Amino acid sequence: MLRKIRQVLAFLFFVCITLLFLDFTGTIHLWLGWMAKIQFLPALFAVNTLVLAGLILLTLVFGRVYCSVICPLGVMQDVISRISSMRKKMKNRFSYSPALFYLRNVMLIVFVAAFFLGAGSVVALLSPYSSYGRIASNLFSPFWKWGNNLLAFFSERMDSYAFYETEVWIKSIPVLLISLAVFVFIFILAWRNGRTYCNTICPVGTVLGYLSGFSIFRVEIDKEKCKNCRMCSKQCKASCIDIKNHKIDYTRCVACMNCLDSCKFDALHYVCRYSSGKKKEQTAKPVETVEKVDTSKRSFFTAAALVTAGTALKAQEMKVDGGLAEIIDKKIPERNTPIVPPGALSKANFYKKCTACQLCVSVCPNQVLRPSGKLISLMQPEMSYERGYCRPECTKCSEVCPTGAISLISREDKSSVQIGHAVFIQENCVALTDGVECGNCARHCPSGAITMIPSKEGDKNSPKIPAVNVERCIGCGACENLCPARPFSAIYVEGHERHRMI
Repeated sequence: MLRKIRQVLAFLFFVCITLLFLDFTGTIHLWLGWMAKIQFLPALFAVNTLVLAGLILLTLVFGRVYCSVICPLGVMQDVISRISSMRKKMKNRFSYSPALFYLRNVMLIVFVAAFFLGAGSVVALLSPYSSYGRIASNLFSPFWKWGNNLLAFFSERMDSYAFYETEVWIKSIPVLLISLAVFVFIFILAWRNGRTYCNTICPVGTVLGYLSGFSIFRVEIDKEKCKNCRMCSKQCKASCIDIKNHKIDYTRCVACMNCLDSCKFDALHYVCRYSSGKKKEQTAKPVETVEKVDTSKRSFFTAAALVTAGTALKAQEMKVDGGLAEIIDKKIPERNTPIVPPGALSKANFYKKCTACQLCVSVCPNQVLRPSGKLISLMQPEMSYERGYCRPECTKCSEVCPTGAISLISREDKSSVQIGHAVFIQENCVALTDGVECGNCARHCPSGAITMIPSKEGDKNSPKIPAVNVERCIGCGACENLCPARPFSAIYVEGHERHRMI
């Protein structure tokens, strides 16, 4: 029964969290956005003490339930492992193996050090929730959108507007390749050995593993009933049941309950460790062993806890040629400072808190956010305006960010936040290169920061070019996106290290 309950809950969490990354309308976030905010590392980076206390309490009471129910990457490994187990020769393929404490703690140290040193790419790579987010956004999302477009195709011919077509495009080739490599790596580990990734590499698994050594409820072996058939050990995807010595490594047990259903002699029970003096006596040595390990490794858990203290359409693209001439795609300008979303406060704050889960990239309706391919900010989102611009009335990225890297911002405040400023490049302007009147940038500037002035001082009949009032510009990118100059715009946005109100 416990196993069935766990499977149902895990299925619901997995499907709902996956839909958060697949939904390009932003509708699902209104109902299920809280599921992203109860993930361990996002809550840690956002200093969400209520969620952290709840997850820690959950682990201290029931063991690593988070890893087997709430974490989408953990559930994905279970799905892969389950499919692998359907093969006849692989049905009972697991066996006990000693814990790789050295590797686990080294990975935890690397993660903590990367956080404090500001190596956001390493933090993002090791974060389980973010890893799954990138897999869903880069590998699963295209198939989801293609399916939607197929339904939209048939829906249109039935005079129905239940579906609408959306563009499928590669936001970042480096991030796509990284996501594919991580997926293949985790797939191989799960296909062959179940939860190897969770118990050797994942920093969240390591921290919660040490906590679960003190859990109140856990699986215990009744030595009198046990026949040493090893069936429970063969079903344990965490490889933590040492049936020869009747011990369970609770730091690796993910409370999947598979062992309970596999035992034919009723020798395994999920019970309170303090339920009776007899059981306490039987499990004294295993507990003592776990506590010994935890004591020697407590410094690592302390280091992880310090992280909490230390953290306080082509969408609307202009067809300026009337569709008669070949259209040249815009190229990304060389910006000295990357542009980060309103609500990020500053580039440094954004890079420090962002775990590159790419939830904001998935919901951006204007295709402004995309993963960075630069080494210093690899996989973390940045803004670019080739496909759209950041509309002042849109606050979706701040609404879905689970880590606090993009603080929740109102529509009123967003219209006053300066994330960058426009820079005019005179030699690219079509008013001078083609001798035509334009003024596109000034007409569409939502803050009125651009005015058109004669290109030649004193000559009112000379072609007019834009003049930017830097004090009023908010860096939304409307001018850059709607500029007809190709391949580089005649006006582009330069990012600011720190955002300010205007």
